[in-house]
Amino acid sequence: MENKKEIAIQVENLEKAYKLYDKPSDRLKEALMPGKKKKYKEKYALKGVDMTIYKGETVGIIGTNGSGKSTILKIITGVLNPSGGDVYVNGRISALLELGAGFNMEYNGIENVYLNGTMMGFSKKEIDAKMDDILGFADIGDYVYQPVKTYSSGMFVRLAFAVAINIEPEILIVDEALSVGDVFFQAKCYHKFEEFKEMGKTIVFVSHDLSSISKYCDRVVLLNQGVKLGEGSPKEMIDTYKQVLVGQYQPDTQDDHNLLDDKDIEAAAAALASHKKKEPQEVNANVVNPELLEYGTKAAVIEEYKITDDEGRNTGAIMKGKECSVHMKVRFFEDIEAPIFAFTIKNVRGVEITGTNTMIEKAFLSSVKAGSIKEIVFTQKIDLQGGEYLLSLGVTGFEKEEFQVYHRLYDVLNITVISDKDTVGYYDMNSQIEVKDAGEE
Repeated sequence: MENKKEIAIQVENLEKAYKLYDKPSDRLKEALMPGKKKKYKEKYALKGVDMTIYKGETVGIIGTNGSGKSTILKIITGVLNPSGGDVYVNGRISALLELGAGFNMEYNGIENVYLNGTMMGFSKKEIDAKMDDILGFADIGDYVYQPVKTYSSGMFVRLAFAVAINIEPEILIVDEALSVGDVFFQAKCYHKFEEFKEMGKTIVFVSHDLSSISKYCDRVVLLNQGVKLGEGSPKEMIDTYKQVLVGQYQPDTQDDHNLLDDKDIEAAAAALASHKKKEPQEVNANVVNPELLEYGTKAAVIEEYKITDDEGRNTGAIMKGKECSVHMKVRFFEDIEAPIFAFTIKNVRGVEITGTNTMIEKAFLSSVKAGSIKEIVFTQKIDLQGGEYLLSLGVTGFEKEEFQVYHRLYDVLNITVISDKDTVGYYDMNSQIEVKDAGEE
């Protein structure tokens, strides 16, 4: 580790492995009888990752879900311990990972500011000096004197963000946290982010918003399934990331600037090949919610579902501005006069963003007999802003003018919208802009 005075963060051959047991009793047997045959499989969240970040740099980390982005940030900040490798950090860190993770829900806002400030190593006097800035940034009024458990989700994240961002760190670690609150609060967050950059602070952040990655980052690291595919300029890495998303990434062993040695290239290529071979319903490259909520009479049942991109590939990662299709296969156990097939898309805070159904679209108004199977495909252009969304599916209808739910799956799949241009709000207006010279007065 040379030139340590210039290095803010360095990780060498970093690994994080999790033990996966077939059944809980195997974990107990291993604990009671150490040295016996291991009863688990290892799943690597990170494998052999090297990364050096210098003081004053802004470095972005990008990759698909499950690539290890959040894991590496948690290891750097000490939230997780690595399974192998070395981590070197030179400077005081403020981490915007899981906002409010250290809050006591019974305490009020002021008490939680002191609690979090103390956990970060500040004295009461130092916290007092920062209190006005924190409360002014959060801007939640007299709610700061109420227990945090009474806060809305928006107020909660505003206060958590305000605490984390106002402690004057030397290194700022951000994991998808710049999209909290309303558009005015987001503008404040980005302004603070730019202030940090101008002050020469070291910034490391993860985001699906490629426009922010492109705008703020000096350098970008690309991860895929725990392996570092490369690092380079934002444009180079974003272009490579897009190839990964559509399954067209081909390692270029001649490009030393972007890629690693042969061993890492082979590991990355093998990971990608394995990813492509999965069958559609084998957690079909779509991220399925293990705790999804479902209900209904089950007169009709949604048996299969998936999302495909504009090339027909089975994936939950969609490029903004491209088409995607929502698929579901429904089996009917009773005669139904006029079933309605529907989907809705919500953001991660539970706000319904959009959705439609076959009745609204006048796409299917027929009766269906018991024993029938229907395949339904909704195809649409995605103009949502970059970020994470949740898909819900449903089969409903009317019986004697009474609304019936036959089968509904809430938040069943994750959709990641990848964007290199995010505008205000939820949707991009795709405005065509013309500026003319109107002369001079």
